[in-house]
Amino acid sequence: MSKYLLNKFLYTVDRDPELVERYRETPGELVSWWEAERANTVLNCITGEASTWLRFTDEERDALIAHDHVRLFELGAHPFLTLTLFIAMFERDNKEPLEYQKAFGARLAHFDMPYPDIAT
Repeated sequence: MSKYLLNKFLYTVDRDPELVERYRETPGELVSWWEAERANTVLNCITGEASTWLRFTDEERDALIAHDHVRLFELGAHPFLTLTLFIAMFERDNKEPLEYQKAFGARLAHFDMPYPDIAT
C-alpha cells in the first residue's frame, strides 16, 4: 500500500479539469491510464525523470474506481485531497449549498479518534 501514491493521484487529478471529468465519467479507464502513465513520474516535474516500482494495490485501485472516499480514508488517503477532488466531480449534482460536503462528512462520521494515519 502506498499512501503517497493515493495522495499523488488525488492531487494530480484534481488539478487538471480534463482528468477530473475523465475520473467522473470513466473511473476505471482513468485509474488504469494514470497508473500506467503518471504514477511513476516525478510530481510536478516534466523533465522525463521516472521510477518504475509504484503501483496501486487491488484494494486501492478498487476504492479509486468506486469513488469510495470512506475506503480511501481508511487506506490513508488525505481527506482534504479527497474532498477537493470529489467536490469538483460531484458538487454539481446537488441543489442545496454544501449538500455534498455534508454528505461526505456524514459518511466519515463513524470514525473515532485516533483517525487512520494519513501521514505519507
